[in-house]
Amino acid sequence: MYHHSGSVAQQAAGSATGVLDPQGRDHAEAMIFQRCTWCGTAMYHRLLCPVCQGSDLRTERSEGVGTVRHSTVLHRNTPAARNVSLIEMAEGFVVRGRVMGPPIGIHGGDRVRLSTAKDPVRGEPVFQLVDEPFRAWT
Repeated sequence: MYHHSGSVAQQAAGSATGVLDPQGRDHAEAMIFQRCTWCGTAMYHRLLCPVCQGSDLRTERSEGVGTVRHSTVLHRNTPAARNVSLIEMAEGFVVRGRVMGPPIGIHGGDRVRLSTAKDPVRGEPVFQLVDEPFRAWT
């Protein structure tokens, strides 16, 4: 049974928990994630902690830097191919998003930075490559 606590209500009143926040401290777009106050696990857009099932989650602001863990190219429901990637952020949580650039050129291990908090069509975060790695014969 879920019991509503005052601290969770207070967090929800300020901003949507675990969603992208278009108004950052310096009016730049930023990504908001959650951290469990009990075990310290970082997560993205959850109601309960996946490790301890705790509901006492505090919101934090991500620096927007991460690493591509998996990337796939999709050809459906779109006029051109696009990529969908799983990005492991520096804070320890994983988020699904899109990396700008040619879909075939995105590989696991590439470092990325948050470019836009939301894709206007799909509502997912959009990332850009931090540095173009040298890959021979790709």
